[in-house]
Amino acid sequence: MRRRLVISYLLLMVLVLAALGLPLGMTLTTRETERVRADRIADATRFASLAGPALRSGVSGPLDAELSSYDELFGIGAAVVDRDRRVVVASGGFRPGTGTREALDVALSGQQTSGPESVWPWVRGPIVVAVPINDGGEVLGAVVTATPSDGVRRTVVTWWLLLAALGTLAVLACVLTAFGLAGWVLRPVTELDAVTHEIAEGDRGARVQHQVGPPELRRLAASFNHMADAVSDVMDRQRAFVAHASHQLRNPLTALRLRVEELGPSLTDEDGRAEHRLALEETDRLALLLDALLTLARAERRENQRVTVDAVATAASRVAAWEPLARHRKVALRLAADPTPTYARTVPTAIDQALDALIDNAVKFSGVGGEVTVSVATRQGGIALEVRDTGPGMTSDQLGQATERFWRAPEVQNVDGAGLGLTIAAVLVDASDGRLTMHPNSPRGLVAALWFPAATEPADLAAPDAPSGPTPTEPVPPASVAGEGQGLLAR
Repeated sequence: MRRRLVISYLLLMVLVLAALGLPLGMTLTTRETERVRADRIADATRFASLAGPALRSGVSGPLDAELSSYDELFGIGAAVVDRDRRVVVASGGFRPGTGTREALDVALSGQQTSGPESVWPWVRGPIVVAVPINDGGEVLGAVVTATPSDGVRRTVVTWWLLLAALGTLAVLACVLTAFGLAGWVLRPVTELDAVTHEIAEGDRGARVQHQVGPPELRRLAASFNHMADAVSDVMDRQRAFVAHASHQLRNPLTALRLRVEELGPSLTDEDGRAEHRLALEETDRLALLLDALLTLARAERRENQRVTVDAVATAASRVAAWEPLARHRKVALRLAADPTPTYARTVPTAIDQALDALIDNAVKFSGVGGEVTVSVATRQGGIALEVRDTGPGMTSDQLGQATERFWRAPEVQNVDGAGLGLTIAAVLVDASDGRLTMHPNSPRGLVAALWFPAATEPADLAAPDAPSGPTPTEPVPPASVAGEGQGLLAR
């Protein structure tokens, strides 16, 4: 945009210079030509006054000497002709040039003439002046001079070069001024663009300086800061509400479960015992949901602080943690990765919690005899982790909805889970500038792929943070990845 502004300013300046400089150059050219023509007409008139007696008497007298001296002194040829166009007297340097015949025709008709009107740099012909010689109203002849135009051309070219130099200096000044003016005008816009990207990348504290630039852009910057403050405040209030509500509901929920448990011994009816068991399961499910909401609120509120994590070591630890549950469900869980450390740059716990959610769903829905493979590799300038299972997989419509909050496939509504596991994973992956994608496995199942930026320096390697919930033990999965039924679910 700055370039377009500078070009527009420069174009306007060039047009102004052209509108002023061209007429001025033409005026200077015409003025110089008129000055020379006026001098030549005066000289020719003086010669005409001397030539009258010479033509009447037929004796040139001092006229020949006058013309020769004039030619030697100024380098201008002159001649006196009679009414029959015969040359009576001529200087040694006189040479008829372009327009001499036409000038004599006008002078012999009784009028003085000179030409051309203006001597342009590309005009090579002489300046021809012809003055009639009158005697009592009768035209006896004419005096004609031919002035070389080289001197006039040099003067005109000098004026034009001077105007061009001044115009060039004006253009350079305009360019420098235009860059400064464009920078002053666009500085708030540039800063607004940079701050917008910073906010989009997670720095909700970034703001625009609203004390620079034109008043209109200052008001825009102030309005943007006000909008950012309002949006940030709304987001903080929303996340704080979810976190506080989840936290505050845990105590009454725990008390409710204890009271429901105490009702168990007093129930003697078989149907009542079945309902009592279902009520306890629903309280457990609600506790799981509250834990997931609290984890999600913390993940969304987390600033984009980055740590360097060994993706291979983290994947190995999560596979080892989920191995007891996989063995209990008769699912083969293995790690396929080079033991060489592979470092990724992520927000804290991003790889841990994302793998927990993906492995949990893969183990849950692969079924007896299924296989789950976790792989780590370097790909596309970053670190790629994949969780492959041999379960039923998901349809294309389900893949598009898998990371939505509380979404679960219709056929697994009765399976334990809150539908927030992949949502939490997606939030952490996005905060790490990574990607979470899912696509069908071949010949069956699903592939959930994670990609994180590679770390340039492993020196600041941080110890892997454990997920917020307990480590998975047989046969209970951790509450921190309360997303069962949302990720690699069966169809």
